[in-house]
Amino acid sequence: MGLLEVIWEHVSLKGTLAILIWLWVVSSILTRVGENRRIKAIGPFAPNVPSRWPWALDVVYSVVQSTIHHKNYERWLAFFKDSGTDSSGTGSYTTELRAVNRRCVFTADPENIKAILATQFSDFGKGDIFHKEWCEFLGDSIFTTDGQMWHKSRQLLRPQFSRDRISDLHCFESHLQTLFKAIANGGALRGEDQSVDMSAANGRPIDISDLFFRYTLDVATDFLLGKDVKSLSNPEQEFAFAFNEVQRLQNIFTRCGPLFSHLISKAHFRKCLETMNAFVYQYVEQALKLSPEELETKTKSDASYTFLHELASYTRDPKVLRDQVVAVLLAGRDTTASTLSWALYELGRHPEIVKKLRAEILDVVGPDRTPTYADLKSMKYLQNTINETLRLYPVLPFNVRFSLHDTTLPRGGGPDGTQPLAVLKDTPIGYTTLLLHRRPDLYPEPSANFPPSEQFCPERWYHWQPKPWQYIPFNGGPRICIGQQFALTEMSYLLTRMFQRYERVESLMESIDGGKPTLKAEIVLIPGDGVNVAFWEPKKK
Repeated sequence: MGLLEVIWEHVSLKGTLAILIWLWVVSSILTRVGENRRIKAIGPFAPNVPSRWPWALDVVYSVVQSTIHHKNYERWLAFFKDSGTDSSGTGSYTTELRAVNRRCVFTADPENIKAILATQFSDFGKGDIFHKEWCEFLGDSIFTTDGQMWHKSRQLLRPQFSRDRISDLHCFESHLQTLFKAIANGGALRGEDQSVDMSAANGRPIDISDLFFRYTLDVATDFLLGKDVKSLSNPEQEFAFAFNEVQRLQNIFTRCGPLFSHLISKAHFRKCLETMNAFVYQYVEQALKLSPEELETKTKSDASYTFLHELASYTRDPKVLRDQVVAVLLAGRDTTASTLSWALYELGRHPEIVKKLRAEILDVVGPDRTPTYADLKSMKYLQNTINETLRLYPVLPFNVRFSLHDTTLPRGGGPDGTQPLAVLKDTPIGYTTLLLHRRPDLYPEPSANFPPSEQFCPERWYHWQPKPWQYIPFNGGPRICIGQQFALTEMSYLLTRMFQRYERVESLMESIDGGKPTLKAEIVLIPGDGVNVAFWEPKKK
């Protein structure tokens, strides 16, 4: 009888479990000691987020709860306050936490964000861990890969967002009339042919955020696939529901981390993913039925020419096509819809801003003419309004990069956070544009030309420009949002057409959120309680 058999006969199940736990604890301690030695050889630690429970499980629990209850902003503020930032916003905006024996770094320091995204671009990336967590949803797309695979995706997508394609505004206009009908209807239509009294829009309560997400999904699917999902004409669109659910659950899995996410059932997630994939693959298969020769005969001037046709002319791999389409659908719908939602949230509370915005629109394009690309770019107050919205409500409020090898960040190390911070390979670095854009110490003192930084005020952009890396609504560096101009153009177009048609908009949110918006951050930042408003058309003379 061998030694293992003897041990097995004389050790109980409890004893075996105790030994395994003891071995795991010893291994964890040794790993941590080794990591600490390596970190100290590179540089100092950051101020630490305090925790009371082993493995910082109390902090992990609070992070998950903050996500569920849409309190991520408050949770991150607490991270920095606990590590030394005072009530005026002065102090170190970089801290670290060891949770479940894994070191994590959090930062809202512009110098560190600049290093992560630009000056030390080769040191940081999505990493293998992020790719593994997100690959079921986003595959090997531009959002989950590094190195050559990322570069190939970038090159594949870049031509799709050329100025010629961005400045073709027909795609936006073709869905706009359906949006106006939905506003008058009080919500999504029940079929494209539904008859609607357009005058019913005046004073009618509507959650405009829901309609914006439907509108941008219809535009995105039309632009990418050549056929929209018609979510504005169908209150219960199956793909839209599945797409939303996959994002919501993916966010929860990510917040829980690799250890605890395995404890959550993925059955519903995968069922919704199956629905989403089935929808996308039907278009992929149609594109791949065309031979390379047939694809070559299609030109960008053809009415049937689509983003997917362009991709299919470069690759015949259906999974590559699926991954890129899903990634661009996510970016094309959610980023634009969320910013438009926040714009109307604030415009509904500021009738004086609406008055100025509408005056500029009528002065440039009048009450009826469809704007050109040049018109949109010429309207400064419109651009200021969008910039101010993105300042207070950046699209991606929280993001993460992993260190691809042992390196340092410029700031955050030492007791006062002013020294370089040592970072080992595979360390997650969370950074937040939401806190960065709201840091009071990064703004001038309030004055006649510069109201407090937490106040929505498009006029500030006439007198002030943010310093580099203090305002990054579309990220920066080589990974800067490839669809930035498409999103800005779509937002500018919709706001222009909306305030050509409507003279004023009134917020109905006071009774819902008391004037304190719910910052719901799953992937993008959206108003957690919707945006309930009422529109009025100008009185006919």
